Amino acid sequence: MSKQTLIGVSYVSAWIIIWGTIGSLIDFYFLQNTYLPGSFGQFLTFIITAFISSIIAIFLFPVINNKLIN
Repeated sequence: MSKQTLIGVSYVSAWIIIWGTIGSLIDFYFLQNTYLPGSFGQFLTFIITAFISSIIAIFLFPVINNKLIN
């Protein structure tokens, strides 16, 4: 496995953990105050956090990739 592949796989794995953590923290608040488990609101919370996380990850990848490859 090349260094570039390892960096890519590690980066995606880290962002999945970040997205899951942030989504779960937001979801926890809403489960206590706004919606029920399994509702459309819960689904929407994770979709929105996934979208925002993906956009941030796409913009940050070139910066991190260049620093780690060079």
